[in-house]
Amino acid sequence: MFSSNTSSFSAQYRVMEGPNQKAQNFLGWNVPPEELIHIPPHWLAYPEPEFSVHMLLGLVYIALFLASTIGNGLVMWVFTSAKSLRTASNMFVVNLAFCDFIMMLKTPLFIYNSVNRGFAAGQLGCQVFAFMGSLSGIAAGMTNACIAYDRYTTITKPFDGKLTKIKAFVMILFVWFYTIPWAVLPLLEIWGKFAPEGYLTTCTFDYLTDTFDNHVFVGTIFFCSYVVPMTAIIYFYSQIVSKVFSHEKALREQAKKMNVESLRSNQSQHSQSAEIRIAKAAITICFLFVASWTPYAVLALIGAFGDQNLLTPGVSMIPALNCKLVACIDPYVYAISHPKYRIELQKRLPWLAIKESEGDTHSTATETTVATNPVPAS
Repeated sequence: MFSSNTSSFSAQYRVMEGPNQKAQNFLGWNVPPEELIHIPPHWLAYPEPEFSVHMLLGLVYIALFLASTIGNGLVMWVFTSAKSLRTASNMFVVNLAFCDFIMMLKTPLFIYNSVNRGFAAGQLGCQVFAFMGSLSGIAAGMTNACIAYDRYTTITKPFDGKLTKIKAFVMILFVWFYTIPWAVLPLLEIWGKFAPEGYLTTCTFDYLTDTFDNHVFVGTIFFCSYVVPMTAIIYFYSQIVSKVFSHEKALREQAKKMNVESLRSNQSQHSQSAEIRIAKAAITICFLFVASWTPYAVLALIGAFGDQNLLTPGVSMIPALNCKLVACIDPYVYAISHPKYRIELQKRLPWLAIKESEGDTHSTATETTVATNPVPAS
Protein backbone atom coordinates (compact mmCIF):
# COMPACT_ATOMS: atom_id res chain seq x y z
CA MET A 1 0.00 0.00 0.00
CA PHE A 2 1.67 3.19 1.19
CA SER A 3 4.12 1.75 3.73
CA SER A 4 7.16 2.61 1.63
CA ASN A 5 6.15 6.26 1.64
CA THR A 6 5.43 6.57 5.37
CA SER A 7 8.62 8.43 6.20
CA SER A 8 8.18 10.83 3.29
CA PHE A 9 4.62 11.53 4.41
CA SER A 10 5.87 12.36 7.89
CA ALA A 11 8.45 14.77 6.53
CA GLN A 12 6.35 16.32 3.80
CA TYR A 13 3.07 16.79 5.59
CA ARG A 14 4.11 17.71 9.10
CA VAL A 15 4.97 21.39 8.88
CA MET A 16 5.41 24.08 6.24
CA GLU A 17 7.53 27.05 7.24
CA GLY A 18 8.96 29.97 5.34
CA PRO A 19 10.62 33.32 6.00
CA ASN A 20 8.35 35.50 8.12
CA GLN A 21 5.67 32.84 7.85
CA LYS A 22 3.87 31.09 10.67
CA ALA A 23 4.29 27.33 10.82
CA GLN A 24 1.42 25.54 9.07
CA ASN A 25 0.49 22.02 10.02
CA PHE A 26 -0.84 19.73 7.33
CA LEU A 27 -3.50 17.09 7.84
CA GLY A 28 -1.90 14.01 9.35
CA TRP A 29 0.88 15.90 11.12
CA ASN A 30 -0.10 14.37 14.46
CA VAL A 31 -0.73 10.84 13.18
CA PRO A 32 1.77 8.11 14.20
CA PRO A 33 3.82 6.80 11.25
CA GLU A 34 2.28 3.34 11.52
CA GLU A 35 -1.20 4.85 11.07
CA LEU A 36 -0.32 7.07 8.09
CA ILE A 37 -0.49 4.12 5.71
CA HIS A 38 -4.26 3.99 6.23
CA ILE A 39 -4.82 7.60 5.11
CA PRO A 40 -5.26 8.36 1.39
CA PRO A 41 -2.38 10.65 0.31
CA HIS A 42 -4.93 13.02 -1.25
CA TRP A 43 -5.94 14.40 2.17
CA LEU A 44 -2.38 14.75 3.45
CA ALA A 45 -1.69 17.50 0.92
CA TYR A 46 -4.10 19.92 2.61
CA PRO A 47 -3.41 22.23 5.56
CA GLU A 48 -5.02 21.38 8.86
CA PRO A 49 -8.08 23.53 9.66
CA GLU A 50 -8.12 25.87 12.62
CA PHE A 51 -8.89 24.21 15.94
CA SER A 52 -12.05 26.33 16.15
CA VAL A 53 -13.36 24.54 13.03
CA HIS A 54 -12.92 21.18 14.75
CA MET A 55 -14.66 22.53 17.85
CA LEU A 56 -17.55 23.99 15.85
CA LEU A 57 -18.12 20.69 14.03
CA GLY A 58 -17.86 18.85 17.33
CA LEU A 59 -20.56 21.05 18.88
CA VAL A 60 -22.80 20.59 15.83
CA TYR A 61 -22.41 16.82 16.05
CA ILE A 62 -23.17 16.85 19.77
CA ALA A 63 -26.45 18.66 19.03
CA LEU A 64 -27.27 16.21 16.23
CA PHE A 65 -26.40 13.26 18.45
CA LEU A 66 -28.78 14.40 21.18
CA ALA A 67 -31.58 15.23 18.73
CA SER A 68 -31.25 11.89 16.96
CA THR A 69 -30.94 9.62 19.97
CA ILE A 70 -33.88 11.29 21.71
CA GLY A 71 -36.07 11.48 18.60
CA ASN A 72 -35.38 8.02 17.26
CA GLY A 73 -35.43 6.55 20.75
CA LEU A 74 -38.93 7.94 21.25
CA VAL A 75 -40.07 6.58 17.89
CA MET A 76 -38.81 3.07 18.69
CA TRP A 77 -40.28 3.20 22.20
CA VAL A 78 -43.71 4.50 21.23
CA PHE A 79 -44.15 2.43 18.06
CA THR A 80 -43.19 -0.80 19.81
CA SER A 81 -45.06 -0.20 23.08
CA ALA A 82 -48.34 1.19 21.73
CA LYS A 83 -50.73 -1.53 20.60
CA SER A 84 -52.43 0.78 18.10
CA LEU A 85 -49.08 1.37 16.37
CA ARG A 86 -47.89 -2.23 16.21
CA THR A 87 -48.94 -2.66 12.59
CA ALA A 88 -47.12 -4.22 9.66
CA SER A 89 -46.55 -0.85 8.00
CA ASN A 90 -45.07 0.65 11.15
CA MET A 91 -42.48 -2.12 11.34
CA PHE A 92 -40.70 -0.21 8.56
CA VAL A 93 -40.90 2.98 10.61
CA VAL A 94 -39.25 1.25 13.58
CA ASN A 95 -36.56 -0.21 11.32
CA LEU A 96 -35.82 3.22 9.86
CA ALA A 97 -35.60 4.73 13.34
CA PHE A 98 -33.22 1.92 14.34
CA CYS A 99 -31.02 2.68 11.30
CA ASP A 100 -30.96 6.39 12.14
CA PHE A 101 -30.19 5.56 15.78
CA ILE A 102 -27.21 3.40 14.75
CA MET A 103 -26.07 6.10 12.33
CA MET A 104 -25.65 8.56 15.19
CA LEU A 105 -24.24 6.13 17.78
CA LYS A 106 -20.84 6.56 16.16
CA THR A 107 -20.87 10.31 16.82
CA PRO A 108 -18.67 10.08 19.97
CA LEU A 109 -15.84 8.81 17.75
CA PHE A 110 -16.14 11.91 15.58
CA ILE A 111 -16.20 14.18 18.62
CA TYR A 112 -13.12 12.46 20.05
CA ASN A 113 -11.29 12.88 16.74
CA SER A 114 -12.31 16.54 16.50
CA VAL A 115 -11.09 17.36 20.00
CA ASN A 116 -7.77 15.72 19.13
CA ARG A 117 -7.56 17.35 15.67
CA GLY A 118 -7.71 14.37 13.38
CA PHE A 119 -7.17 10.62 13.20
CA ALA A 120 -7.02 10.17 16.98
CA ALA A 121 -9.18 7.03 17.20
CA GLY A 122 -6.83 5.31 14.77
CA GLN A 123 -7.59 2.59 12.27
CA LEU A 124 -9.79 0.61 14.67
CA GLY A 125 -11.98 3.63 15.37
CA CYS A 126 -12.10 4.36 11.65
CA GLN A 127 -13.27 0.83 10.86
CA VAL A 128 -15.99 0.95 13.51
CA PHE A 129 -17.15 4.39 12.35
CA ALA A 130 -17.31 3.43 8.67
CA PHE A 131 -18.91 0.03 9.32
CA MET A 132 -21.73 1.56 11.37
CA GLY A 133 -22.23 4.28 8.78
CA SER A 134 -22.35 1.87 5.85
CA LEU A 135 -24.66 -0.55 7.62
CA SER A 136 -27.14 2.07 8.80
CA GLY A 137 -27.01 4.24 5.68
CA ILE A 138 -27.66 1.50 3.13
CA ALA A 139 -30.30 -0.14 5.34
CA ALA A 140 -32.05 3.22 5.73
CA GLY A 141 -32.17 3.63 1.96
CA MET A 142 -33.67 0.20 1.42
CA THR A 143 -36.13 0.77 4.28
CA ASN A 144 -37.25 3.99 2.63
CA ALA A 145 -37.89 1.96 -0.51
CA CYS A 146 -40.02 -0.46 1.54
CA ILE A 147 -41.98 2.45 3.01
CA ALA A 148 -42.57 3.79 -0.48
CA TYR A 149 -43.82 0.37 -1.62
CA ASP A 150 -46.14 0.12 1.38
CA ARG A 151 -47.64 3.57 0.75
CA TYR A 152 -47.98 2.69 -2.94
CA THR A 153 -49.96 -0.50 -2.27
CA THR A 154 -52.04 1.09 0.51
CA ILE A 155 -53.12 4.10 -1.51
CA THR A 156 -53.32 2.77 -5.07
CA LYS A 157 -54.30 -0.86 -4.43
CA PRO A 158 -56.20 -0.87 -1.12
CA PHE A 159 -58.16 -4.07 -1.81
CA ASP A 160 -55.34 -6.17 -3.28
CA GLY A 161 -54.45 -7.55 0.11
CA LYS A 162 -53.29 -5.79 3.24
CA LEU A 163 -49.61 -5.97 4.16
CA THR A 164 -49.18 -8.65 6.81
CA LYS A 165 -46.65 -8.61 9.62
CA ILE A 166 -45.02 -11.73 8.20
CA LYS A 167 -44.54 -10.07 4.82
CA ALA A 168 -43.19 -6.92 6.47
CA PHE A 169 -40.80 -9.00 8.59
CA VAL A 170 -39.55 -10.85 5.51
CA MET A 171 -39.00 -7.53 3.72
CA ILE A 172 -37.02 -6.19 6.68
CA LEU A 173 -34.92 -9.37 6.76
CA PHE A 174 -34.23 -8.86 3.06
CA VAL A 175 -33.15 -5.27 3.76
CA TRP A 176 -30.51 -6.45 6.23
CA PHE A 177 -29.35 -9.42 4.15
CA TYR A 178 -28.99 -7.01 1.23
CA THR A 179 -27.12 -4.45 3.34
CA ILE A 180 -24.68 -6.50 5.42
CA PRO A 181 -22.34 -7.58 2.58
CA TRP A 182 -21.72 -3.94 1.59
CA ALA A 183 -20.52 -3.20 5.11
CA VAL A 184 -18.61 -6.45 5.71
CA LEU A 185 -16.70 -6.66 2.41
CA PRO A 186 -14.78 -3.37 2.85
CA LEU A 187 -14.42 -4.00 6.60
CA LEU A 188 -12.52 -7.22 5.88
CA GLU A 189 -10.92 -5.64 2.79
CA ILE A 190 -12.24 -8.48 0.66
CA TRP A 191 -13.52 -5.91 -1.82
CA GLY A 192 -12.90 -2.25 -1.24
CA LYS A 193 -11.82 -0.85 2.11
CA PHE A 194 -12.64 1.82 4.65
CA ALA A 195 -10.48 4.93 4.91
CA PRO A 196 -10.55 8.33 6.63
CA GLU A 197 -11.76 11.36 4.70
CA GLY A 198 -11.94 15.12 4.96
CA TYR A 199 -10.37 16.42 8.14
CA LEU A 200 -9.55 12.79 9.05
CA THR A 201 -12.28 12.84 11.68
CA THR A 202 -14.73 10.71 9.67
CA CYS A 203 -14.35 7.47 7.72
CA THR A 204 -16.17 5.85 4.82
CA PHE A 205 -15.42 3.46 1.98
CA ASP A 206 -12.31 4.41 0.02
CA TYR A 207 -13.35 6.22 -3.16
CA LEU A 208 -9.94 7.78 -3.90
CA THR A 209 -7.63 4.83 -4.63
CA ASP A 210 -7.05 4.87 -8.38
CA THR A 211 -7.22 1.18 -9.28
CA PHE A 212 -9.57 -0.72 -11.56
CA ASP A 213 -10.72 -2.95 -8.71
CA ASN A 214 -11.61 0.04 -6.54
CA HIS A 215 -13.40 1.77 -9.42
CA VAL A 216 -15.56 -1.31 -9.93
CA PHE A 217 -16.31 -1.45 -6.20
CA VAL A 218 -17.33 2.22 -6.05
CA GLY A 219 -19.49 1.88 -9.15
CA THR A 220 -21.18 -1.26 -7.82
CA ILE A 221 -21.88 0.07 -4.34
CA PHE A 222 -23.17 3.31 -5.89
CA PHE A 223 -25.64 1.33 -7.98
CA CYS A 224 -26.74 -1.07 -5.23
CA SER A 225 -26.93 1.36 -2.31
CA TYR A 226 -28.11 4.49 -4.12
CA VAL A 227 -29.57 3.82 -7.57
CA VAL A 228 -31.64 0.77 -6.55
CA PRO A 229 -33.49 2.35 -3.58
CA MET A 230 -33.71 5.70 -5.36
CA THR A 231 -35.33 4.12 -8.42
CA ALA A 232 -37.85 2.28 -6.25
CA ILE A 233 -38.70 5.42 -4.27
CA ILE A 234 -39.19 7.55 -7.37
CA TYR A 235 -41.30 4.90 -9.10
CA PHE A 236 -43.63 4.19 -6.18
CA TYR A 237 -44.24 7.81 -5.26
CA SER A 238 -44.72 8.87 -8.87
CA GLN A 239 -47.38 6.17 -9.14
CA ILE A 240 -49.05 7.50 -5.97
CA VAL A 241 -49.10 11.06 -7.31
CA SER A 242 -50.41 9.90 -10.68
CA LYS A 243 -53.19 7.86 -9.06
CA VAL A 244 -54.24 10.67 -6.74
CA PHE A 245 -54.35 13.21 -9.56
CA SER A 246 -56.37 10.92 -11.83
CA HIS A 247 -58.75 10.15 -8.96
CA GLU A 248 -59.27 13.82 -8.13
CA LYS A 249 -59.84 14.63 -11.79
CA ALA A 250 -62.45 11.88 -12.07
CA LEU A 251 -64.18 13.15 -8.93
CA ARG A 252 -64.38 16.67 -10.31
CA GLU A 253 -65.73 15.47 -13.64
CA GLN A 254 -68.38 13.31 -11.96
CA ALA A 255 -69.38 16.16 -9.65
CA LYS A 256 -69.74 18.43 -12.66
CA LYS A 257 -72.02 15.91 -14.38
CA MET A 258 -74.15 15.65 -11.24
CA ASN A 259 -74.18 19.44 -10.91
CA VAL A 260 -72.80 19.35 -7.35
CA GLU A 261 -69.81 21.10 -5.88
CA SER A 262 -68.15 17.99 -4.44
CA LEU A 263 -68.72 14.28 -3.98
CA ARG A 264 -66.97 14.29 -0.62
CA SER A 265 -68.89 13.82 2.59
CA ASN A 266 -68.00 14.06 6.27
CA GLN A 267 -64.94 16.01 5.33
CA SER A 268 -64.38 19.74 5.47
CA GLN A 269 -62.63 21.49 2.64
CA HIS A 270 -59.35 21.73 4.53
CA SER A 271 -59.29 18.45 6.45
CA GLN A 272 -57.18 15.48 5.41
CA SER A 273 -57.52 11.77 6.00
CA ALA A 274 -55.06 9.95 8.26
CA GLU A 275 -53.72 8.04 5.26
CA ILE A 276 -52.79 11.18 3.36
CA ARG A 277 -51.04 12.65 6.40
CA ILE A 278 -49.01 9.47 6.83
CA ALA A 279 -48.25 9.39 3.11
CA LYS A 280 -47.02 12.97 3.29
CA ALA A 281 -44.74 12.05 6.17
CA ALA A 282 -43.37 9.10 4.19
CA ILE A 283 -42.83 11.25 1.10
CA THR A 284 -41.05 13.89 3.19
CA ILE A 285 -38.74 11.32 4.75
CA CYS A 286 -37.92 9.78 1.38
CA PHE A 287 -37.26 13.25 -0.03
CA LEU A 288 -34.88 13.85 2.86
CA PHE A 289 -33.12 10.60 2.01
CA VAL A 290 -32.68 11.73 -1.59
CA ALA A 291 -31.50 15.20 -0.58
CA SER A 292 -29.04 13.92 2.02
CA TRP A 293 -27.44 11.01 0.19
CA THR A 294 -27.25 12.48 -3.33
CA PRO A 295 -24.35 14.82 -2.44
CA TYR A 296 -22.47 11.87 -0.91
CA ALA A 297 -23.08 9.76 -4.01
CA VAL A 298 -21.78 12.58 -6.23
CA LEU A 299 -18.75 12.98 -3.96
CA ALA A 300 -17.87 9.29 -4.29
CA LEU A 301 -18.27 9.34 -8.07
CA ILE A 302 -16.04 12.40 -8.39
CA GLY A 303 -13.44 10.76 -6.16
CA ALA A 304 -13.42 7.54 -8.17
CA PHE A 305 -13.98 8.76 -11.72
CA GLY A 306 -13.62 12.55 -11.76
CA ASP A 307 -11.23 15.33 -10.81
CA GLN A 308 -10.11 14.63 -7.26
CA ASN A 309 -8.81 18.18 -6.94
CA LEU A 310 -12.43 19.25 -6.52
CA LEU A 311 -12.59 17.29 -3.27
CA THR A 312 -11.12 19.47 -0.56
CA PRO A 313 -11.43 18.36 3.07
CA GLY A 314 -14.00 21.07 3.77
CA VAL A 315 -16.12 20.09 0.77
CA SER A 316 -16.10 16.41 1.77
CA MET A 317 -17.40 17.24 5.26
CA ILE A 318 -20.64 18.76 3.92
CA PRO A 319 -22.20 15.56 2.47
CA ALA A 320 -21.18 13.68 5.63
CA LEU A 321 -22.97 16.29 7.73
CA ASN A 322 -26.06 16.08 5.50
CA CYS A 323 -26.32 12.34 6.11
CA LYS A 324 -26.24 12.85 9.87
CA LEU A 325 -28.77 15.67 9.67
CA VAL A 326 -31.43 13.52 8.03
CA ALA A 327 -31.05 10.90 10.75
CA CYS A 328 -32.11 13.61 13.20
CA ILE A 329 -34.99 15.02 11.16
CA ASP A 330 -36.76 11.73 10.36
CA PRO A 331 -38.32 11.10 13.79
CA TYR A 332 -39.58 14.67 14.08
CA VAL A 333 -41.26 14.45 10.69
CA TYR A 334 -43.27 11.54 12.07
CA ALA A 335 -43.93 13.45 15.29
CA ILE A 336 -45.47 16.23 13.22
CA SER A 337 -47.29 14.17 10.60
CA HIS A 338 -48.29 10.81 12.08
CA PRO A 339 -51.57 11.31 14.00
CA LYS A 340 -51.58 8.04 15.96
CA TYR A 341 -47.95 8.53 16.98
CA ARG A 342 -48.78 11.99 18.27
CA ILE A 343 -51.70 10.59 20.29
CA GLU A 344 -49.57 7.87 21.88
CA LEU A 345 -46.71 10.26 22.57
CA GLN A 346 -49.18 12.63 24.18
CA LYS A 347 -50.41 9.84 26.47
CA ARG A 348 -46.88 8.92 27.57
CA LEU A 349 -45.42 12.41 27.79
CA PRO A 350 -48.31 14.78 28.52
CA TRP A 351 -45.92 17.59 29.45
CA LEU A 352 -45.03 17.92 25.75
CA ALA A 353 -48.48 19.54 25.33
CA ILE A 354 -49.14 17.83 22.00
CA LYS A 355 -52.60 18.70 20.73
CA GLU A 356 -54.09 15.87 18.66
CA SER A 357 -57.71 14.73 18.80
CA GLU A 358 -58.60 11.04 18.72
CA GLY A 359 -60.79 11.62 15.69
CA ASP A 360 -57.80 12.67 13.61
CA THR A 361 -56.39 9.17 13.78
CA HIS A 362 -59.20 7.73 11.69
CA SER A 363 -59.83 8.14 8.03
CA THR A 364 -62.36 10.78 7.15
CA ALA A 365 -62.51 9.81 3.52
CA THR A 366 -65.95 8.59 2.55
CA GLU A 367 -65.68 9.60 -1.06
CA THR A 368 -67.74 8.23 -3.91
CA THR A 369 -65.60 5.87 -5.94
CA VAL A 370 -65.14 6.97 -9.52
CA ALA A 371 -61.70 6.23 -10.86
CA THR A 372 -60.32 4.26 -7.95
CA ASN A 373 -61.32 2.78 -4.62
CA PRO A 374 -61.36 4.86 -1.44
CA VAL A 375 -58.33 4.58 0.79
CA PRO A 376 -58.96 2.53 3.94
CA ALA A 377 -57.82 3.67 7.34
CA SER A 378 -54.41 2.40 8.37
